[in-house]
Amino acid sequence: MLSGTGTGSEGFAGISPVRIMEEKQMNLEYNHYVAYAGTYTHGSSRGIHIYDVDVEEGLLHLRKVVPVNNSSYVTVSRNRKFLYSIADEGVECFEIQPDGDLYAVNHADINGMRGCHLSTDLDGRYLFVAGYHDGKVTVMHTHQDGRLGSIMDGVFHRGQGATNERSFRPHVCCVRITPDNRFLCAVDEGLDQVVLYKIDHEANKLKQVDVLRMGRAAGSRSIHFSRDGRYAYILCDILNVVRVYRYRVVNGRPDFELEQEVSTLSDARDPHDAASALRISYDNEYLFCSTAGDNSVACYKIDQENGRLDRRFALPTSGIYPKDVALFPDEKHIAVVNNGQGTITTFAVDYEKGLLVMKGRPQTLDQPNCMIFHGVDEKPEVIRDVPEKEAEEKAVLIYKK
Repeated sequence: MLSGTGTGSEGFAGISPVRIMEEKQMNLEYNHYVAYAGTYTHGSSRGIHIYDVDVEEGLLHLRKVVPVNNSSYVTVSRNRKFLYSIADEGVECFEIQPDGDLYAVNHADINGMRGCHLSTDLDGRYLFVAGYHDGKVTVMHTHQDGRLGSIMDGVFHRGQGATNERSFRPHVCCVRITPDNRFLCAVDEGLDQVVLYKIDHEANKLKQVDVLRMGRAAGSRSIHFSRDGRYAYILCDILNVVRVYRYRVVNGRPDFELEQEVSTLSDARDPHDAASALRISYDNEYLFCSTAGDNSVACYKIDQENGRLDRRFALPTSGIYPKDVALFPDEKHIAVVNNGQGTITTFAVDYEKGLLVMKGRPQTLDQPNCMIFHGVDEKPEVIRDVPEKEAEEKAVLIYKK
């Protein structure tokens, strides 16, 4: 059911505020932080860029590059010990060292075209891969030691969307588990819908249970859930909007009730604008969204009672085609990944005045596509900015001993 009007609801109590604060505290208790930036393999770029993070100043310092062919998206395992990356060969698995360095563990084929998005279930049992080019959802087994296992299931989306360039056939852009760990949401930009699957944990298979239709030429791109699990935020990159849904389970089925729709743009709409990334702050107070073409980042205050969004600002990123935005661990700074310009810019966020203040010079790298921050236990003895050319030339894949 998608209307939210059903009776006999199992409901969803959400995640307690205590857990939200525990997650925020856990994010701030590390001795040091690194950032991993995934890139397309074009020009000089060869893979995952590892940065040492100056949280207080909001700055990034390039340490090294780990070679991966078209590492367009990366994610960290639930136990925070491993990093998974998209690659031409399928998916690469790395063990995260105490200082944030990466040792290659293994790689696995997905029996399809290169993926574009990765996520895990809440137990760390499965790795889900979204296939933009072939419209496929792949489910992979992950071992307790982090190694990638075999393919458990693979589902190809079928159908036809609107007749414009981006949405005439299936394009799975995002795969994400619901907060109760029961359903997988596969966001399909080409079909303008979110396909909802129930996970059979005994058979390790997906079973489609419903579809959330976004409307013709909406361009559904990604889905995120509030930290308390009660609300879903869906980004549409053709309409350039964020839609807010109340999430619960009704009669054993996922239920999404539309609450609000807000624009991501800083000014009048242009046909070349494309909302590209969405992030929720660790304390669940703010939502950030980047929009390519418009080349802006928007910030919204989240109403804790109803999940609705109140826009605080939408400002330029000082870059071209921002594909991702990531929050520093202190939530006082953001990093914007400018794919079209080949830079990562960092800003201090003034929530009260609605301002962004650039911090330092932009980091330069070819075709950056995503960034995540990660807390580690050991801080390097020396932190310096390694020149991009030097880091790329010295990129060596180191396998776990």
